[in-house]
Amino acid sequence: MENRTDVTEFILLGLSTKNEDQLVLFILFLLIYLIALVGNTLILFIICTDSRLHTPMYFFLGNLSVVDIGYTTSTVPKMLVNYLSQDKTISLEGCLSQMYFFISFGGIECLLLGVMAYDRYAAICHPLYYMVLMNPKVCTHLAVASWALGLANSAVHTGLMSALSFCRYNVIQHFFCDAPPLFKLSCSDTWANQIVTFVVGGSVVVGSFLMTLVSYVYIVLAILRIRTKEGRLKAFSTCASHLAVVNIYFGTIFFTYIRPNSIYSQEQDRALPVLYGILIPMLNPIIYSLRNKDVKRTFQKTSWVSHLLPPRQMFTTGGTKS
Repeated sequence: MENRTDVTEFILLGLSTKNEDQLVLFILFLLIYLIALVGNTLILFIICTDSRLHTPMYFFLGNLSVVDIGYTTSTVPKMLVNYLSQDKTISLEGCLSQMYFFISFGGIECLLLGVMAYDRYAAICHPLYYMVLMNPKVCTHLAVASWALGLANSAVHTGLMSALSFCRYNVIQHFFCDAPPLFKLSCSDTWANQIVTFVVGGSVVVGSFLMTLVSYVYIVLAILRIRTKEGRLKAFSTCASHLAVVNIYFGTIFFTYIRPNSIYSQEQDRALPVLYGILIPMLNPIIYSLRNKDVKRTFQKTSWVSHLLPPRQMFTTGGTKS
């Protein structure tokens, strides 16, 4: 039976349908988007222009900044346009493209968080072998694998979604095109899509989460062996903010995607992606870098004219702890 669609465009209702909320939401998300863009671009600039930050940890932070810029850009600009326009439609092709990039950057972020946790495990638990475990070749392979798996994961979901038929309703009670609300609108059997979402997407999320969890278990055990109370408190304080963001990020993703479609509630859950898809990318530069003394020192000493050309060396010996 040929899969054809009668629906050629969808209507994105956004986070609120009240006219009095449109301008407030526009200003709020415009500020968040600008902060995310400026913060992540600034991190990239600092990492590229200071050879002292050419270590594995900052290499992954640079990748994370690129992902966060793409993550927010995949949804926020369209949402901002919709808040100022009476026409809130998006074509079927545009909807699938938005879903592809959002899931891609979300998967890559999950994988990079796991890789970064492993990097911290290597630096804290095996400092003498750190540059062996995290040499430039290994770091490059880990980054490339994260990007490749994230893109491939999204391609599977988007490919299956494009095979569904949409022949009845076209109103999406969400601020962007995501898999769960599209399942609700499809007049095809979405059982296979839901299984793939659970198995393939769940493997990416759960695998990244387990890598992060196991790494931090070893990190905590290493911190507990620190003799001084001040040293332990400082180490735990450094990890607390990162662990909080990891919990929010993975927790909302688990709740949104790793569950049956039958208990999905559009009204209840359309705000959840704001946490991991918009707010977390805005907070990442602050949590991972801007609170770091090395980055703050580099930013204060950086000349915007004399440091425009990046150094030759991509990595230096030794790791930097945050």
